[in-house]
Amino acid sequence: MAGIKDVAERAGVSIATVSRALSGRGNVSQNALEAVRRAADDLGYVVSASASGLASGRTRNIGVLLPQINHWFYAKALEGVSSALLREGFDTTLYQLTKEPQERKRIFGDFLLRQRVDAVIAINVELDESELTALHALNKPLVGVGGPLPGAPTLSLDEQALADLAVGHLRALGHERIGYLGGSNDMDLDFQLSSHRRQCFVTAMRQAELEVEPALFQGADFTMEGGYQAAKQLLGNPAAHPTALFAASDEMAIGALLAARDLGVDVPGRLSVVGIDNHDLAELFELTTIGQNPAEQGADAAKLLIDALLGRAPAEHHLAGHRLIVRGTTAQRTADFD
Repeated sequence: MAGIKDVAERAGVSIATVSRALSGRGNVSQNALEAVRRAADDLGYVVSASASGLASGRTRNIGVLLPQINHWFYAKALEGVSSALLREGFDTTLYQLTKEPQERKRIFGDFLLRQRVDAVIAINVELDESELTALHALNKPLVGVGGPLPGAPTLSLDEQALADLAVGHLRALGHERIGYLGGSNDMDLDFQLSSHRRQCFVTAMRQAELEVEPALFQGADFTMEGGYQAAKQLLGNPAAHPTALFAASDEMAIGALLAARDLGVDVPGRLSVVGIDNHDLAELFELTTIGQNPAEQGADAAKLLIDALLGRAPAEHHLAGHRLIVRGTTAQRTADFD
């Protein structure tokens, strides 16, 4: 079995350089780094994680906190995180952080007692003061995705920019009576996402000089079923009759498309629909959406974390990218809803 000395000889560098290159600690030139990696690959040399951890105090393992696993956003974000970390030689330990207090307490207790992670990425989870204190007490880098985490760099969407883009698109198509599908205060997710997106929609409407009508708002729970039921209520209300709908997630928007189909409302002839996300199913339903890229967000968060581990202090806040993706569910307004 090849050893570190064999790698050094094959790469034409010192053993110390091999150690720095493969551990990620210390300065190594790009040429030397590539030579060492090629030599290690050629010889089948694998760094002993346990030996490296004992020597350096690092585990090369990153903890990832997220509220659920079986949701497309978190799955994509996790894919981005783990791929980026894997390329840099880090393992990933996943912690599903539910709302259950005792379960959360055990998770943070594990972090404190075992200290088996070098750093933590929190994806769309809102931590209370005691949980933040526990994480900061580890004295290890922390990065947040999706909302503010005091004392840690974060990566999130500009929610107002998303709402402005969606309303502006519909306004440019001649729509004025724009309905909204999204959570209300009693449906709030972490970081008050539901109420925040609703308020951003209201602000966007006012900036576009469009009337904000309470009858055009319908609460839903960010699922397809919730969007379906909410859209049936809204489209079936004779006091509403919007010519366009803006849904606070693609899943709700897809539910609205199914409700419109069942009610005989032509999309986009009588009703235009816009969502947020660019969900995996959005293209199948030809849904116009404000797309985000959770895999890219995960990868960017991992890069911020690696920078922190290498002593390069990342900026406090970073904005994730988004773009308008026009498909077949929006069109020029030709007539009012009837």
